[in-house]
Amino acid sequence: MSRHARPQSSPGAANDGSWRSARTPPSGRQFTLRHGDQDVVITEVGGGLRSYTAGGRPVLDGYGADEMCTAGRGQTLIPWPNRVDGGRYRFGGEEHVLPLTEPEAGNAIHGLTRWATWEPADHDEQTLWLRHTLHAQPGYPFVLYCELVYTLDDGGLRVRTSATNGGTQPLPYATGAHPYLTVGTPVIDLARLQLPVRTRYRTDQRGIPTGREPVEEFDGLIGDQRIDTAFTDLVRDATGWSGSSSPPRTARR
Repeated sequence: MSRHARPQSSPGAANDGSWRSARTPPSGRQFTLRHGDQDVVITEVGGGLRSYTAGGRPVLDGYGADEMCTAGRGQTLIPWPNRVDGGRYRFGGEEHVLPLTEPEAGNAIHGLTRWATWEPADHDEQTLWLRHTLHAQPGYPFVLYCELVYTLDDGGLRVRTSATNGGTQPLPYATGAHPYLTVGTPVIDLARLQLPVRTRYRTDQRGIPTGREPVEEFDGLIGDQRIDTAFTDLVRDATGWSGSSSPPRTARR
């Protein structure tokens, strides 16, 4: 067995590895959506949101096509967001143990599909439909059919996340997203942050939630605050929008 994998100089014959590409980006195939002055790039790896620009300005703090995704930039978190304490959880009367993907804190973090291959089911200039089957594995002995639909229109970018139980028994499921929005400045200290929320989750030093507490809506400069907190009970208007009085053209889920 060869000890080193060499780059392909050209694809081989159909029975000799023609599915391999000579120059595959670290995040796999790149799927582009365009509408007016908006451009979006979604990746095959993780079905992630790599880049979003509007009017020539970045909406996201993304990464380059020749780079591997760092941290959770643009990733969708399935079948759980945040962290599983010690990688251990009980479901259906049984204890399950997940690999510790945040070993320095002793946690399993952000699910199992972040680095998986997502296949396109449909793709045109304004819509991308991706699918991924999460097969049973140690720590998560369930089958989950996952779908992401990205749509770009006059209102901005919309992302629909859905999942279907592929087995006969109930399974644990949750999801989240990491769009990494940018305000277009080198630092965010002087940026104004509005949080129309009523509740936040307290967390310990390892990022594990320890309880809920009521909060007042925040509206002010970020300054030297470090905010790594889950907020909930959003304050919404009559249309269901939570945020400023006029929805910005940005990523929505």
